Amino acid sequence: MNSSYYRSQLSSKYQGRANAEKKASEFRTKEADRRGKAAKEQTAAAKASNATTRASKLRTAQRYEDEANKAGRDAGTWSAKAAKLSKEAADLETKLARAELSERAAVEKTRQREQQQAERRAAAGQARIERRLSTAEGQVRTVLKELRAPKPEKLRVLLLGAASEGDLRIGREQQKIRAAVQSATHRDLIELDVHPAATTDVFLDALPRFRPHVVHFSGHSADDLIFFEKDEDGFHEEAEVNARAFARVIAAVDEPPLLVLLNSCNSAPQAANLIDAVPFAIGMSDTIEDADAINYAARFYAAIAEGQSVQAAHRFSRAAMEMNGLLDHELPTLACAPGVDPGATKLVTPPPV
Repeated sequence: MNSSYYRSQLSSKYQGRANAEKKASEFRTKEADRRGKAAKEQTAAAKASNATTRASKLRTAQRYEDEANKAGRDAGTWSAKAAKLSKEAADLETKLARAELSERAAVEKTRQREQQQAERRAAAGQARIERRLSTAEGQVRTVLKELRAPKPEKLRVLLLGAASEGDLRIGREQQKIRAAVQSATHRDLIELDVHPAATTDVFLDALPRFRPHVVHFSGHSADDLIFFEKDEDGFHEEAEVNARAFARVIAAVDEPPLLVLLNSCNSAPQAANLIDAVPFAIGMSDTIEDADAINYAARFYAAIAEGQSVQAAHRFSRAAMEMNGLLDHELPTLACAPGVDPGATKLVTPPPV
């Protein structure tokens, strides 16, 4: 039975007990009244002067006594009924308490089950969303790979140099890079766009026009600055460019470069930030000697032109510096975007024989 049934039964028992107690009280009152009247008639009979009056009073007293006895019996009957109803009510109260406890437990169990079902549905929904997102991301990556698949074209390298005060051998570095490429097996697969006195306008014009795969900068830099030249003929102060602005320009074109090489002092932090825009970036972790920077650049592009991977060309150039006794061989630092493998990326791929 449920709690509603027991509450209904209990209410009926309470009402029945109240009625029985009321009846018992009424009969007790009647009993007392009749016994009082009987006693009064008996007293009157004792005082009566003649036998007839005495007999009449005694008969009346007996009638009242009989009524009192009957009222007493009726009161006892109703009291017994009230006691029985009280016991039944107590039993029902116990059953009601158990039923309510059981129902609360059932409600809690149902709530927990529904919560678990809701959590499972939510988890399943989240899993479906994640699968869809994963599928969508995979499709996007596939599309991007297809869109950015290597084209049968030359590797375009934009060589930018800036030494407005004439303290760096920019021309020498660019000459060495050109000579290294010209001496390589696959020299016909590389195209150089050389600017020995690069201003910001030169850079901004060349990036969308030449669409370089590699941007090479030779000059001065700091942790968050790159120094270009100004459009002046004599020696002059550099034009400061914020490294974040430089990176935003790199990222803004439809086909950003694959590699940015900052062959300048303290440029490794900038290279690390550039991988948000390009797959690979190389910078120097400290101040590098001019001759060491020139040697690294020439060896790097020579290896690239021989069909070496980005990682192999980088390691080979550092090893060549060390072999030649150059102290700054550990300064060139290669940074890679997540998910790209420099060891599997070749910027120059010779045509099949």
